[in-house]
Amino acid sequence: MSHPDDLMRDAVEHILTADPAFEPIIQSSPLCSFAREVDQPVGHFASLVKSIIAQQLSTKVADTLTERLHGTLDGDVTPERVLALDAELLRAAGLSRAKIRTVRGLAAALHSGELDLDRAIASPDHSRVRDELTALWGIGRWTAEMFEMFTLHRLDVWPVGDLAMRRGWAELHGLAADPGAKALDPAGDPFRPYRSVAAWYCWRVVDGDNPSW
Repeated sequence: MSHPDDLMRDAVEHILTADPAFEPIIQSSPLCSFAREVDQPVGHFASLVKSIIAQQLSTKVADTLTERLHGTLDGDVTPERVLALDAELLRAAGLSRAKIRTVRGLAAALHSGELDLDRAIASPDHSRVRDELTALWGIGRWTAEMFEMFTLHRLDVWPVGDLAMRRGWAELHGLAADPGAKALDPAGDPFRPYRSVAAWYCWRVVDGDNPSW
Protein backbone atom coordinates (compact mmCIF):
# COMPACT_ATOMS: atom_id res chain seq x y z
CA MET A 1 0.00 0.00 0.00
CA SER A 2 1.29 3.47 -0.84
CA HIS A 3 2.34 5.78 1.97
CA PRO A 4 -0.27 8.52 2.54
CA ASP A 5 2.31 11.23 1.82
CA ASP A 6 3.11 9.64 -1.53
CA LEU A 7 -0.60 9.57 -2.33
CA MET A 8 -0.90 13.25 -1.43
CA ARG A 9 2.10 14.13 -3.60
CA ASP A 10 0.44 12.34 -6.50
CA ALA A 11 -2.75 14.28 -5.79
CA VAL A 12 -0.92 17.62 -5.67
CA GLU A 13 0.87 16.90 -8.94
CA HIS A 14 -2.45 16.01 -10.54
CA ILE A 15 -4.09 19.20 -9.26
CA LEU A 16 -1.23 21.42 -10.45
CA THR A 17 -1.34 19.83 -13.88
CA ALA A 18 -5.10 20.33 -14.07
CA ASP A 19 -5.05 23.90 -12.77
CA PRO A 20 -1.82 25.90 -12.22
CA ALA A 21 -3.82 28.51 -10.27
CA PHE A 22 -3.37 26.23 -7.25
CA GLU A 23 0.41 26.64 -7.28
CA PRO A 24 0.62 29.62 -4.85
CA ILE A 25 -1.45 27.98 -2.12
CA ILE A 26 0.20 24.60 -2.58
CA GLN A 27 3.69 26.11 -2.48
CA SER A 28 2.90 28.12 0.66
CA SER A 29 1.16 25.28 2.51
CA PRO A 30 2.28 22.05 4.11
CA LEU A 31 1.40 18.88 2.26
CA CYS A 32 -2.30 18.19 2.55
CA SER A 33 -2.88 16.12 5.68
CA PHE A 34 -6.22 14.82 4.47
CA ALA A 35 -5.28 11.15 4.05
CA ARG A 36 -2.89 11.18 7.02
CA GLU A 37 -5.32 12.37 9.67
CA VAL A 38 -5.97 9.80 12.36
CA ASP A 39 -9.60 9.01 13.02
CA GLN A 40 -10.85 10.45 16.28
CA PRO A 41 -12.24 7.95 18.79
CA VAL A 42 -15.85 8.76 17.94
CA GLY A 43 -18.39 6.76 16.02
CA HIS A 44 -20.03 7.55 12.72
CA PHE A 45 -23.18 8.71 14.46
CA ALA A 46 -21.30 11.23 16.60
CA SER A 47 -19.52 12.54 13.52
CA LEU A 48 -22.80 13.00 11.67
CA VAL A 49 -24.35 14.74 14.66
CA LYS A 50 -21.43 17.18 14.63
CA SER A 51 -22.05 17.90 10.94
CA ILE A 52 -25.77 18.40 11.56
CA ILE A 53 -25.05 20.85 14.37
CA ALA A 54 -22.62 22.74 12.13
CA GLN A 55 -25.14 23.36 9.36
CA GLN A 56 -25.20 27.12 8.67
CA LEU A 57 -23.20 27.93 11.81
CA SER A 58 -19.66 29.20 12.31
CA THR A 59 -17.08 26.61 13.32
CA LYS A 60 -16.69 28.25 16.74
CA VAL A 61 -20.41 28.14 17.53
CA ALA A 62 -20.73 24.60 16.18
CA ASP A 63 -17.83 23.41 18.33
CA THR A 64 -19.37 25.00 21.42
CA LEU A 65 -22.75 23.35 20.83
CA THR A 66 -21.11 20.00 20.09
CA GLU A 67 -19.18 20.18 23.37
CA ARG A 68 -22.39 20.99 25.24
CA LEU A 69 -24.16 18.03 23.69
CA HIS A 70 -21.28 15.72 24.57
CA GLY A 71 -21.50 16.99 28.14
CA THR A 72 -25.25 16.40 28.27
CA LEU A 73 -24.73 12.85 27.02
CA ASP A 74 -21.66 12.26 29.22
CA GLY A 75 -19.65 11.71 26.06
CA ASP A 76 -21.83 8.78 24.99
CA VAL A 77 -23.15 10.12 21.67
CA THR A 78 -25.05 7.10 20.41
CA PRO A 79 -28.48 6.68 18.80
CA GLU A 80 -29.79 4.94 21.90
CA ARG A 81 -28.67 7.71 24.26
CA VAL A 82 -30.11 10.44 22.04
CA LEU A 83 -33.46 8.68 21.72
CA ALA A 84 -33.65 8.19 25.48
CA LEU A 85 -32.92 11.85 26.20
CA ASP A 86 -35.74 14.33 26.67
CA ALA A 87 -35.92 16.79 23.77
CA GLU A 88 -35.85 19.71 26.22
CA LEU A 89 -32.39 18.66 27.37
CA LEU A 90 -31.26 18.83 23.76
CA ARG A 91 -32.79 22.30 23.57
CA ALA A 92 -30.91 23.25 26.73
CA ALA A 93 -27.68 22.20 25.01
CA GLY A 94 -28.42 24.83 22.36
CA LEU A 95 -29.84 22.76 19.51
CA SER A 96 -32.67 24.27 17.49
CA ARG A 97 -35.91 22.34 17.17
CA ALA A 98 -35.11 21.59 13.53
CA LYS A 99 -31.71 20.15 14.45
CA ILE A 100 -33.22 18.13 17.26
CA ARG A 101 -35.68 16.65 14.78
CA THR A 102 -32.83 15.86 12.39
CA VAL A 103 -30.58 14.29 15.04
CA ARG A 104 -33.39 12.23 16.51
CA GLY A 105 -34.54 11.15 13.04
CA LEU A 106 -31.03 9.94 12.23
CA ALA A 107 -30.84 8.15 15.58
CA ALA A 108 -34.19 6.45 14.98
CA ALA A 109 -33.22 5.36 11.46
CA LEU A 110 -29.97 3.82 12.71
CA HIS A 111 -31.59 2.22 15.75
CA SER A 112 -34.41 0.65 13.73
CA GLY A 113 -32.17 -0.52 10.90
CA GLU A 114 -33.92 1.69 8.37
CA LEU A 115 -30.45 3.11 7.71
CA ASP A 116 -27.63 0.55 7.59
CA LEU A 117 -24.71 2.94 7.51
CA ASP A 118 -22.02 0.26 7.65
CA ARG A 119 -23.46 -1.45 4.59
CA ALA A 120 -23.73 1.85 2.74
CA ILE A 121 -20.10 2.69 3.57
CA ALA A 122 -18.93 -0.73 2.37
CA SER A 123 -20.80 -0.41 -0.93
CA PRO A 124 -18.62 -0.01 -4.03
CA ASP A 125 -21.08 2.68 -5.10
CA HIS A 126 -19.71 5.71 -3.27
CA SER A 127 -22.88 7.68 -3.89
CA ARG A 128 -24.84 5.31 -1.67
CA VAL A 129 -23.80 6.94 1.61
CA ARG A 130 -24.84 10.36 0.36
CA ASP A 131 -28.09 9.08 -1.14
CA GLU A 132 -29.17 7.24 2.00
CA LEU A 133 -28.26 10.08 4.34
CA THR A 134 -29.95 12.77 2.28
CA ALA A 135 -33.13 10.68 2.16
CA LEU A 136 -33.54 11.50 5.86
CA TRP A 137 -35.29 14.68 6.97
CA GLY A 138 -32.93 17.62 7.54
CA ILE A 139 -29.78 16.03 6.12
CA GLY A 140 -28.55 17.63 2.93
CA ARG A 141 -25.66 17.16 0.57
CA TRP A 142 -23.27 19.33 2.60
CA THR A 143 -23.71 17.26 5.77
CA ALA A 144 -23.20 14.01 3.89
CA GLU A 145 -20.12 15.36 2.11
CA MET A 146 -18.45 16.52 5.33
CA PHE A 147 -18.97 13.02 6.68
CA GLU A 148 -17.53 11.46 3.54
CA MET A 149 -14.48 13.72 3.55
CA PHE A 150 -13.51 14.08 7.19
CA THR A 151 -14.73 10.80 8.67
CA LEU A 152 -14.50 8.36 5.76
CA HIS A 153 -11.53 10.25 4.19
CA ARG A 154 -12.84 9.82 0.68
CA LEU A 155 -10.59 11.61 -1.77
CA ASP A 156 -13.04 12.44 -4.55
CA VAL A 157 -15.72 14.64 -2.98
CA TRP A 158 -16.43 18.12 -4.38
CA PRO A 159 -18.46 20.10 -1.78
CA VAL A 160 -19.67 23.00 -3.90
CA GLY A 161 -22.35 23.80 -1.33
CA ASP A 162 -19.67 24.98 1.09
CA LEU A 163 -19.34 28.77 1.01
CA ALA A 164 -15.77 28.85 2.34
CA MET A 165 -14.63 26.41 -0.33
CA ARG A 166 -16.19 28.57 -3.04
CA ARG A 167 -14.58 31.70 -1.58
CA GLY A 168 -11.19 30.01 -1.67
CA TRP A 169 -11.74 29.01 -5.28
CA ALA A 170 -12.74 32.56 -6.19
CA GLU A 171 -9.61 34.00 -4.55
CA LEU A 172 -7.32 31.49 -6.26
CA HIS A 173 -8.79 32.37 -9.64
CA GLY A 174 -9.05 36.13 -9.16
CA LEU A 175 -12.84 36.18 -9.25
CA ALA A 176 -14.64 39.19 -7.82
CA ALA A 177 -17.59 37.16 -6.56
CA ASP A 178 -18.63 33.72 -5.40
CA PRO A 179 -19.06 31.63 -8.58
CA GLY A 180 -21.99 29.74 -7.08
CA ALA A 181 -22.44 26.02 -6.57
CA LYS A 182 -23.98 25.31 -9.97
CA ALA A 183 -21.14 26.92 -11.91
CA LEU A 184 -18.43 25.40 -9.73
CA ASP A 185 -19.75 21.85 -9.89
CA PRO A 186 -18.28 20.93 -13.32
CA ALA A 187 -15.08 22.85 -12.54
CA GLY A 188 -14.10 20.02 -10.21
CA ASP A 189 -14.05 17.38 -12.93
CA PRO A 190 -10.38 17.90 -13.95
CA PHE A 191 -9.31 17.13 -10.36
CA ARG A 192 -10.83 13.64 -10.29
CA PRO A 193 -10.01 11.40 -8.44
CA TYR A 194 -8.63 13.96 -5.97
CA ARG A 195 -11.38 16.56 -5.72
CA SER A 196 -11.36 16.41 -1.91
CA VAL A 197 -7.71 17.46 -1.91
CA ALA A 198 -8.41 20.38 -4.24
CA ALA A 199 -11.25 21.44 -1.92
CA TRP A 200 -8.88 21.18 1.06
CA TYR A 201 -6.52 23.68 -0.55
CA CYS A 202 -9.43 26.00 -1.35
CA TRP A 203 -10.36 25.96 2.33
CA ARG A 204 -6.73 26.62 3.21
CA VAL A 205 -6.85 29.86 1.20
CA VAL A 206 -9.66 31.12 3.44
CA ASP A 207 -8.79 29.57 6.80
CA GLY A 208 -5.00 29.73 6.71
CA ASP A 209 -4.82 26.53 8.72
CA ASN A 210 -5.27 22.81 8.22
CA PRO A 211 -8.96 22.33 7.40
CA SER A 212 -10.54 19.72 9.62
CA TRP A 213 -13.89 18.62 10.84
